[in-house]
Amino acid sequence: MTFPILRATGAALLVAGMTTGALAQVSTNRVAANTDWSVFVEDSPKECWGVSAPKETVNTKDGKAVSVRRGDILLFVSFRGGKTTGEVSFTGGYPFAGGSTVAMEVGSTKFDLFTDGEWAWSGSPEDDAKIVAALRGGSAATLTARSARGTQTKDTFSLLGITAALDEAAKRCAN
Repeated sequence: MTFPILRATGAALLVAGMTTGALAQVSTNRVAANTDWSVFVEDSPKECWGVSAPKETVNTKDGKAVSVRRGDILLFVSFRGGKTTGEVSFTGGYPFAGGSTVAMEVGSTKFDLFTDGEWAWSGSPEDDAKIVAALRGGSAATLTARSARGTQTKDTFSLLGITAALDEAAKRCAN
């Protein structure tokens, strides 16, 4: 599996720009915005992805809400190498607890994402396909994780516009 680490910086700037407006001109690889999701394309190597920032974030420790500093929080579905099946990944903006998983809920469907450092992803292309199908049919995705410092985070992403964004990303990377 590859990680969209290099992409995250530009995408994060642009995702932040979607809400603040100030950073919208920083990146030139954003090719579309579909409600709460944006589409990015890189040519060398050819990679395309839909990405979104959470609409709501809740951080707790010992059952109490806490204020914590986190980096970029982004949910990705990436396409590369002419594949039309998206690869799901998530960055929570902090190092995840070692050996932990990220629980993803889309409606009543639940998935576990495996973690490594600040990144999480599904376990297989088959899992990616199931997650993408659930995302396309859902209205929100909630990702719950635990940081290396013991903070529990719960990030809720809107899925408004995900189908158009993923269709656009897949089409752009089909060649």
